[in-house]
Amino acid sequence: MNSAASDPVLIGMDWGTSSLRAFLIGSDGEVLDVISTSQGIMHVEDRDFDSVFHDLIQPWTATRSLPVIASGMITSRNGWLETPYVNVPSGPDDLASALVPFETSKGVQLCFVTGMTTEHNGAPDVMRGEETQIVGASAAGLGDGVYVMPGTHNKWITVTGDRIDDYMTYMTGELFGTLKSHTILGTLMEDGPFNEVGFRLGVQAGLTSGDNLLHELFHVRTMPLFGKISEDMSADYLSGMLIGAEVKYAAREVDADQQVTIVGRGDLADRYEIALAVAGISSRRAPDNIVARGHFLIAKSAGLIS
Repeated sequence: MNSAASDPVLIGMDWGTSSLRAFLIGSDGEVLDVISTSQGIMHVEDRDFDSVFHDLIQPWTATRSLPVIASGMITSRNGWLETPYVNVPSGPDDLASALVPFETSKGVQLCFVTGMTTEHNGAPDVMRGEETQIVGASAAGLGDGVYVMPGTHNKWITVTGDRIDDYMTYMTGELFGTLKSHTILGTLMEDGPFNEVGFRLGVQAGLTSGDNLLHELFHVRTMPLFGKISEDMSADYLSGMLIGAEVKYAAREVDADQQVTIVGRGDLADRYEIALAVAGISSRRAPDNIVARGHFLIAKSAGLIS
């Protein structure tokens, strides 16, 4: 902990499917301390979320009582408590009004940030956790525009007036894993470090695939089969093709002078930065831990902190 920082006023928890991050947050919204574990909701033995929660925050609450706010898949049907969704367009005030209070077995009071829903062509779309990150991004001064959140299920989100106006989910990451591991496309793939040349070629193919992606995908097998790409390029070629097809549709309304904000870390965020550049679209990266800033803003709007 940074001793020069302000006193802690809030604990924020980003509790997802595969990981859990908790933040000790100061009076100006700054992160004083972070705890990260692999105890996402699908990795909690016997669904004992209560025990995981208390073990995690105990070092921060042993000598003080702090309000706690949690977002993410912990509020899903597979989580600790399923909460309803708020509809778009919504912002921090709407999420603050919809907070769901909860009392743990040890009497700790926490509030769950509920998810957000929209609808396209008569079918619903949902998010849990991303809305809090977007609130944090807006609070960090990134403002209106288009955001992409790479992951297993990627979100493309439009923010207007610091409120989430609409969004769409793309199953690109899960589709990549399935095609690579469970179809003939993976038989000629060699594991190895990221091959940017293969990835860029795939992005170009995805950007030009139009409505014919299901045909173009078979080229992931035929290209190495005929020596047009090497086998150590194949996996990244497939990744590029899928991301390119996603970018082609999802970013179709991005203006030439507009930047897409990438919310994420690591290799996957790097891939989206490259893919957007290949598509001629400028991008920028959101700072780390914006979800904690979102927790702070929602908690303040709800009157949990002054």
